[in-house]
Amino acid sequence: MKDRSKCIFGNVMPDAVYNNACKSKENYIKKYGDDFKKDYPLALEDNRQLGDILGIKNVRIAESMVDASTGFDEEKGIVVGNIRMGFGHYRISMAIASAAHYMGYTPYWLDLNSFPETTCTKVISAQNDMYSMGSRISGKSKVFNKLIWEPVNYDVFKQLAYNASDQKNAELMAPVYKNIPKNIPVVATHVWPSQAAVHAGMKYVVNAIPDNWPMALHLSEGALHIVQTHQAYQGYRTLNGMALNQVLREIPRDQIKYVGHYIDHELVANIEEDCERRIRRADNKEPIRFLLTIGGAGAQKEIFAAILNYLMPHVKKGRCVVMVNVGDYKNVWDELRNEIDGLKKVSVEHFDDWQDTKDFADRALDKEIRGVHGFYHSDIFEAVYCTNLLMRCCDVLVTKPSELAFYPVPKLFIKRVGGHERWGAIHSAEIGDGTMEQRDIPHTLQMLRLFLKDKGLLKDMCENIVQNKKAGIYDGAYKAVELAMEMKKNNC
Repeated sequence: MKDRSKCIFGNVMPDAVYNNACKSKENYIKKYGDDFKKDYPLALEDNRQLGDILGIKNVRIAESMVDASTGFDEEKGIVVGNIRMGFGHYRISMAIASAAHYMGYTPYWLDLNSFPETTCTKVISAQNDMYSMGSRISGKSKVFNKLIWEPVNYDVFKQLAYNASDQKNAELMAPVYKNIPKNIPVVATHVWPSQAAVHAGMKYVVNAIPDNWPMALHLSEGALHIVQTHQAYQGYRTLNGMALNQVLREIPRDQIKYVGHYIDHELVANIEEDCERRIRRADNKEPIRFLLTIGGAGAQKEIFAAILNYLMPHVKKGRCVVMVNVGDYKNVWDELRNEIDGLKKVSVEHFDDWQDTKDFADRALDKEIRGVHGFYHSDIFEAVYCTNLLMRCCDVLVTKPSELAFYPVPKLFIKRVGGHERWGAIHSAEIGDGTMEQRDIPHTLQMLRLFLKDKGLLKDMCENIVQNKKAGIYDGAYKAVELAMEMKKNNC
């Protein structure tokens, strides 16, 4: 295993940085052990929730060698390496799987955070719990957000020193890949599955970088890096700002590519038709449809409460329809129902019934809907993909500027969670498919009022989305799969 913490793209790390990286790994070993020599037998199974839509097969640890599967398709298989940390990385994975399935490949879903018996999952879960807690606190405390959360997400994660520690910790994650054929391409939608794949000797690894703010956190030397925007390409290519007062050696040209936004085939293929529906509803003065999505950390409930309070009179008068996906946070919906006057009377709950959710989304494409519809699913796949289904039948997606900032649907951006998300909203506003980030509740309500009274705002976004598709802006998932398979074909 090559030590990738000492030197990152030709930039030698100071001894103090390298020693801290080694100490970080040693601390995790003391807490969770080191299973480097462990041989985990793997098995494949159809994904119950999305297998019929995206062709996903889950990779799990088999109960025994007898139960292990040798059924990896080494010709048409592609590993989608991910973790659940919020919803964003799962969402990108679904986009990659969707594109791979459409292109005739078999996507193998490898969630490094789903194997509780491994050191890998224990390390990831510990960091995920801390990140989720920080996200929730940042939504409630302006002081914490300003002094701790924003700087950590914006500056600390940007430094090469942070990548050195991540690379060392990722060595503990490599054993999960041991029994996957090394010639199957990997598209990783979080840096740890990418780093772990490289450490494990996987030959063809694509590191799908999220967001629009270049951070050393996302570097995985040894993999092909892909990004969604031209700004991200320049920032990563030069490693600009990733070491204080230094001009760093850049990433070689053949190790980083701009590909566009990571979007599901089902959404890209229907852009024109879905935008036509939105424009037609606006022209016919039908109720405007807002889709509110709670993020994977369960934060920002207070903002959604203010939005619903503002929209309730318009719902009752038939001016708008509201769909709320609380993901797998049922407590958020319960709190909203208890706090908002009249919500119980006008709301319909779609809870833990995946077929009902799919039927509703399909029916709502061309049928009239009224009132408020709440969606909750305890299963993580359903919780995340519910938004994808509802996206097609909504008019405006109301969300923080996370990975949803890149999706081809008109968007109203509420306050971010972490400074890195700022640049997703900026990019979306510049290409015309979303608003600027609304940093407080009064400005969020102002944008809601504009959408309600000025249908031109919605129609402009729809027209921009269609033009963006023609420019290939939403083709990132297809290109990610193409690049992974080209690496295998060219043996590079």
